[in-house]
Amino acid sequence: MEVLLRQNIQRTIGQQITDDQFEQFSNFLLLRSFDKKTILCKEGEHCKYVYFLLKGSAYSFMVNEHGDKHTIQFALEGYWITDHYSFFSGKPGIYSIETLEPSQILILDRENFEKICESNHLFEHFFRILIQNAFIGLQYRLAKTNSEDAGHRYAEFSNLHPAFVQRIPQYLIASYLGIKPQSLSRIRKEQTGKKNT
Repeated sequence: MEVLLRQNIQRTIGQQITDDQFEQFSNFLLLRSFDKKTILCKEGEHCKYVYFLLKGSAYSFMVNEHGDKHTIQFALEGYWITDHYSFFSGKPGIYSIETLEPSQILILDRENFEKICESNHLFEHFFRILIQNAFIGLQYRLAKTNSEDAGHRYAEFSNLHPAFVQRIPQYLIASYLGIKPQSLSRIRKEQTGKKNT
């Protein structure tokens, strides 16, 4: 736990933290283990936690009125995931979050989130950067989805997130990129063919 979480904090804020600061931060988190396909929070219910993955993988998604699943975010080891809307507003969630593999996850509830932020300005700064980066990433993805063809979107995704391509099911990656699974299979074959020539 210590190495992965500490690296995440230090990389995000761009500076080292002391052992005391790290202990102060980690004391607010609870370690939980979850089986594969465990729903961590459900669309329509209050999302009570922010999750940090130590082992395993998870993703967030929403289901439209036709029953189609739309993937919002992926998380592997060293990633945070939550439904920000529900966690911060206290309103029913707009996403569900589910584990894709057996996972060990640190969880942080809203009360302890506030306590962490009040305990040290450095931690408030850390979470502000995380939330800011999540917002920027979402805006960037929306812009790309509306302006680039599926081939470009997949090429960029696979270059930026090779670990996701290896571990996340292809149909979920297709959903995340806003394309049909059959189209993704065709794109992958075309791109593999180009690499081999």
